[in-house]
Amino acid sequence: MATYNRYIALGDSFTEGMCDEFVGSEYRGWADRLADVMASQTSGFTYANLAVRGKLIKQVMDDQIPLVAQYVTGPETLITFHAGANDVLRPNYKSEVALAQYRQAVQTLTATGATVAVFTVIEAVDGKGKTADLWTARFSDFNVNVRAVAKEFGAILIEAQMAPWLADRRFLAVDRLHLNKEGHIRMANALQELFDLPFDPAWRIPLPAAKKKSWLRKRYEGLRWLITFVIPWAWRRIRGRSSGDGRSPKFPVPVKWPIN
Repeated sequence: MATYNRYIALGDSFTEGMCDEFVGSEYRGWADRLADVMASQTSGFTYANLAVRGKLIKQVMDDQIPLVAQYVTGPETLITFHAGANDVLRPNYKSEVALAQYRQAVQTLTATGATVAVFTVIEAVDGKGKTADLWTARFSDFNVNVRAVAKEFGAILIEAQMAPWLADRRFLAVDRLHLNKEGHIRMANALQELFDLPFDPAWRIPLPAAKKKSWLRKRYEGLRWLITFVIPWAWRRIRGRSSGDGRSPKFPVPVKWPIN
């Protein structure tokens, strides 16, 4: 079993922990849950989470990655890096730019001497039509790049395919984008198994088949999702704004963990 004395989590809303339960004024998230188990195995364990919702690869490179080197103590420091999904979802996405940025980010992180882990993303996008097909193609292309970069620089590859249940909307929050509490719990356990830490094997068990919803119920949920999430997201894009604007990381420097 690999022993890590420090964990640094980088990225966007996925790693920040959006839509998990609140601890104080912050979302908990799978990374905090993973840190809990890592801390139980190592005395003096410390944890930093610099992830901020809405961030693009370039923003993670500019705002988070330059802070990391000073905190790395060698391969016993684990860094997880999850970024790129926000880039892929942008209408003006340029794959040649984003994929090159991703490679540079991982190259910089592995050069610190830390153990680095990167993620592929779920490729299947809920819905039908040209937009859904476009996003599926983009995510597939993005994953090809992640795999190649992980192999090139010796990063640990965390495959979304190891957790096919992620495609079950019942593990997503009502925004249909972020994991809910149960989703974060399962994600943490998946990584705990990957890193040879104590874990609950139930994370692999799919939920029973969902009950079929009425046409009226599906229409209501679709309309609520459109009004509550899609329109505000589009309005931010029009204004060049992001959900993470003005937000600070919840643990910007390594702290003794758990903090309570």
